[in-house]
Amino acid sequence: MLGLMQDWPLLCHKVIDHAAQNHGGREIVSRSIEGPIHRTDYKTVRGRSMQVSKRLEMDGIVIGDRVATMAWNTWRHLESWYGILGVGAVYHTLNPRLFAEQIIWIMNDAEDRFLFVDLTFVPLIETIADKVPSLEKVIILTDEAHMPETTLPNAVPYEAWIGEVDQDFAWKEFDEKTAAGMCYTSGTTGNPKGVLYSHRSNVIHAMACVQPDMLNLSSKDRMMPVVPLFHANGWSTGFSCPMVGCGMVMPGAGMDGESIYDLLRQERVTMSAAVPTVWLMLLQHLEKTGEKLPDLNRVVIGGSACPRSITQSFQDTYGVDVIHAWGMTEMSPLGTICTLKPEYEDLSGDAKLDLQAKQGHPPFTIEMKVTDDDNKEQPWDGKSFGRLKVRGPAISASYYKGRGAEQFDEDNWFDTGDVAHIDPYGYMEITDRAKDVIKSGGEWISTIELENLAVGHQDVAEAAVIGIHHPKWDERPLLVIVKKEGCDPSKEEILGFMAGKIAKWWMPDDVVFVDEIPHTATGKIQKMDLRETFKDYRFPGT
Repeated sequence: MLGLMQDWPLLCHKVIDHAAQNHGGREIVSRSIEGPIHRTDYKTVRGRSMQVSKRLEMDGIVIGDRVATMAWNTWRHLESWYGILGVGAVYHTLNPRLFAEQIIWIMNDAEDRFLFVDLTFVPLIETIADKVPSLEKVIILTDEAHMPETTLPNAVPYEAWIGEVDQDFAWKEFDEKTAAGMCYTSGTTGNPKGVLYSHRSNVIHAMACVQPDMLNLSSKDRMMPVVPLFHANGWSTGFSCPMVGCGMVMPGAGMDGESIYDLLRQERVTMSAAVPTVWLMLLQHLEKTGEKLPDLNRVVIGGSACPRSITQSFQDTYGVDVIHAWGMTEMSPLGTICTLKPEYEDLSGDAKLDLQAKQGHPPFTIEMKVTDDDNKEQPWDGKSFGRLKVRGPAISASYYKGRGAEQFDEDNWFDTGDVAHIDPYGYMEITDRAKDVIKSGGEWISTIELENLAVGHQDVAEAAVIGIHHPKWDERPLLVIVKKEGCDPSKEEILGFMAGKIAKWWMPDDVVFVDEIPHTATGKIQKMDLRETFKDYRFPGT
């Protein structure tokens, strides 16, 4: 027997419909690429999104076509998203921080027909457009007055392009499992792999994200997604905020500490989300200027493990709660959030910071387990670690064109590539990437824990740990340090700071200082490059 409920497909454009109908006047503020602050609202964004849909259809875009975007977080990018979705096409967010060769490979693999691009990235696209045969039209996200001279064929200014049609358009109807969006993994080994989201998965994921124990978003909030939309759906903010009528403050290309602070203060932002490097820049600006954050009450930090010092500074100095988050492109992306359950709400001081260092607990819709090398599930005791595996309605079942099949099993479990443990209350903590963990004398050493400890030293700007061959112990940790500007800590000072805070046999065998540590296009430490740099390194005395 089936239930007698209405068939109401979970389609992404219904999110912006809801926002326009119930929160139509809620403000969306953007720092435009041209410079001035721009103000709009959900009702206006929905109407202009319908113009985008109508114009795409007029130009021959049909259901299933891939339409790329390479843009910062602004109102125009948001309109483009919903316009692409509303005509049944697939938005494909391109990361401009990738190498040109990677972008070309990704666009050809996806067979992008159209591209929405910000002024910032026009020179980059000019160098690669002729290498993407499928690319037919480039829509530059600006008006006629700011339209640059360009060698791009069939390039048009966004405002003039949508200005040729009205808003009399009906969203296309299709199955909720229809492809909605596309994002490629960072490709740290081999070519990137495509993740293909559905309308259903995006909506379910957004509904999970707004829950009180997750992002806890509501119409009372003003959210600033510093994390760009080209980083795995901007951590769902493009769907989660309109879903609950949360105001949005979009930072555009202004990603430095001063620019972020100005918007936080001027627009009375209550919540924001970004990777640790952004928050580090903001905290350095605040330390230099003595400014405060009167309206900000919580920040989400993800993308890489959050250093303890950042959490402590936000909470102790500025009264801002830190929410540590973890996820993957393959998970839409949020997988866990480290908010406090009743069992831990009385924690304070170091005990609270210890808990907040964990990646957190999953929402409903995400199942999680850790297994050993024989695929035997490990207990949730906070100690037994193994390979972290996940499944759920907003988690990939396969990669685009069937790549990476070895990461998925017959029961739909996706192997994340992380090593982790889970405590009795469901809090998961990643101890390493499977390929980065150091195996010393038959025991495992967490590089992440060593890095987080080292970066807590007042003179350390960034830290990375890699395993180096050792004739007796197989591998031992090498600590790679970038000094803070104007500081000159010694190896002995760094190791002395770490002593007593970890097991003695975890202590790095040596410390080296470098000017910079390589990163992937998504801001993660590129340990493959570090291992190549130090492939001939030998520890003193070996």
